[in-house]
Amino acid sequence: MALFGTDGVRGLANGPLTAELALTLAQATAVVLGQGRIADARRAVGKRLKAVVARDPRISGEFLAAAVAAGLASSGVDVYDAGVLPTPAAAFLVADMDADFGVMVSASHNPAPDNGIKIFARGGVKLPDEVEQRIESALAAPKLQPTGADVGRIRRFADAEDRYVVHLLQTLPHRLDGLHVVLDCANGAASGVSPETFRDAGARVTVIGADPDGLNINEGVGSTHLEQLAAEVVRTGADLGIAHDGDADRCLAVDAAGRIVDGDQIMAILAVAMKERGALFHDTLVATVMSNLGLHRAMAAHGIRVEQTAVGDRYVLEAMNRDGYTLGGEQSGHVIMGGRATTGDGVLTGLHLMAEMAHTGRTLAELAGIMTVYPQVLVNVTDVDRTRVADAGVAAAVAEAESQLGDSGRVLLRASGTEPLVRVMVEAADVDVAERTAQSLAEIVRSRLAL
Repeated sequence: MALFGTDGVRGLANGPLTAELALTLAQATAVVLGQGRIADARRAVGKRLKAVVARDPRISGEFLAAAVAAGLASSGVDVYDAGVLPTPAAAFLVADMDADFGVMVSASHNPAPDNGIKIFARGGVKLPDEVEQRIESALAAPKLQPTGADVGRIRRFADAEDRYVVHLLQTLPHRLDGLHVVLDCANGAASGVSPETFRDAGARVTVIGADPDGLNINEGVGSTHLEQLAAEVVRTGADLGIAHDGDADRCLAVDAAGRIVDGDQIMAILAVAMKERGALFHDTLVATVMSNLGLHRAMAAHGIRVEQTAVGDRYVLEAMNRDGYTLGGEQSGHVIMGGRATTGDGVLTGLHLMAEMAHTGRTLAELAGIMTVYPQVLVNVTDVDRTRVADAGVAAAVAEAESQLGDSGRVLLRASGTEPLVRVMVEAADVDVAERTAQSLAEIVRSRLAL
């Protein structure tokens, strides 16, 4: 079974994800990413490679980050320990420090017992599949074992947070004076840096979910639990609410009435604004196949093309890097602003969403009205052979459903990458039609692909 998933290595801390694995993974990373022309040039002048290591505040991150740092230092890499910071901050700092690579210890929106290890290459970019495979192969290979003055040093990256905040503020086209925002930091990595940045940008800030104790990350708060945020926005009369996940690479919002504004709507707002400024490269937005049909309709109405990718922000980023596109993301709130970030950045996204409110003088509800959200029903069909998702009978049923929906809906079947599971997603203008169609297709998948 592959060690790397769609976003690094993830699992139960001290279950599959042990300190030993973290150390060995760091050593293998040093072997693989320590190769190449730039690395060789550093060594030629007597310089050690350097890496940035950061983590979210979950309790297991303390020993896992220490194990990662030990593995890197034992391989001759100087480690800059940035402490608790968002994933996009770690990615930014890799580039800003001209580091050879970086490691983020986080399980994102997962509950506290889980953890994960995300690796960034030079420039703060996520690794392609083939590099992850090379690292996995290197786990059992000989490690670098320098001695004496050639071993790496571990030092506290004292100004890491300040560098990141300055970077965020420098991207803003407008200050946020006069706007009141409720921030939900998910008791996660952005609990310190996000409120500070929004205040520095001029916003009035009310904060919830910013008291991490190592165990309460994502617990009833954050982008996967928007109820408290919506209630607090309404209670305080704020202009909007912004929610991050545990490592703050996501941004979801609620308007002044507590209504959810998801990643698709946020991308629609930013895409139109960027096109008007001439900043949307080739008038193209990159989104995954799970993005709402309403996003496609809204973008077409504004002369914006939508390029689709597989599910996962890494695939969005690959398409953006390949063709130079400047905006992409996912419905879940991973929004990537090319030229300003190399990964989804929830703080950056929230700042620019509010900057558009400040610039236009419009409410978030008015801005979000650019897009009509089509009802979307998702059914997980379990205990089926996911490898046979292209079955002729299933394909015929999907084609018939699409014919009945016409231009007012769509169907998407996706096989799980890890479980005996097929996901049936149906969108339609009417939620009852979407529900009936999804359940009917799920029954066909269940009968045709049963194990």
